[in-house]
Amino acid sequence: MKSRTRFSKKDVVVVLGCVVFLLATLGAIGTSGRRRAKEAVCLSNLRQWGPVFHAFLQDNNGYFDTGWPHPAGEDGFYAGGHHWPITLQEYYRDRNLRFCPMATVSITSQPHAAFWAWPRMDLLNPNRYYEPEGSYGKNEWTANQSEELQRIPGANWRTPNVKGANNIPLLMDCAWAGGFPEHLDEPPRYDGEMDLAGSEIRRFCINRHSGYVNSVFLDFSARKIGLKQLWTLKWHREYNTCGDWTTCGGMHPDDWPEWMRDFEDY
Repeated sequence: MKSRTRFSKKDVVVVLGCVVFLLATLGAIGTSGRRRAKEAVCLSNLRQWGPVFHAFLQDNNGYFDTGWPHPAGEDGFYAGGHHWPITLQEYYRDRNLRFCPMATVSITSQPHAAFWAWPRMDLLNPNRYYEPEGSYGKNEWTANQSEELQRIPGANWRTPNVKGANNIPLLMDCAWAGGFPEHLDEPPRYDGEMDLAGSEIRRFCINRHSGYVNSVFLDFSARKIGLKQLWTLKWHREYNTCGDWTTCGGMHPDDWPEWMRDFEDY
């Protein structure tokens, strides 16, 4: 006569616990995998922006566009030229190229700066819409402007044919369409904070890829950048890459906002 195996209530609880743990683990792996896949797509997008900028440069004697430095008249555009999505629009066709897949929701409905896309909005007149939206931002110090139009005379990168191009950002994950970072700019006080005025490095210092953002550089290479590493990049000609917010400038890990303290130091 065959004996029956009986499970106690304790055995059932243990088995159910193992099943729940396994499902949770598989779910976490799935979430992590999706995040890594989106990070890879983001980096791929930025690599594709390299040839786009290169094509524009070839048609313009090797010089960048004239940038977006100062307000102009009633037309809503700015002295010195239009912004990069408009300037480059004839060199790319896929609008998805302007979006990191982690940030496709408009600023109007997404409260966390790392995961919002900037809208088709005029900064001076929110009722006027003309800009293509997206979630990458240009290093605005890369612009072919006369010295009187530059924020710091002589600081702009007017062409990519310069020494150290692989450490000069061109286009990067960003909570706005671009910015003018300075070495004294302070980091976001909390995860997801972003100022439209003031510390413009905050527009790029966004926790979009688990402590990193992706960037394409003046040599058209693309790679991920640690958030604290942003302060070590050569944003403009006069930028101090050993400033107060860098290890070589004496920054201590405890000096960073709490949400950034565990990120890698540079």
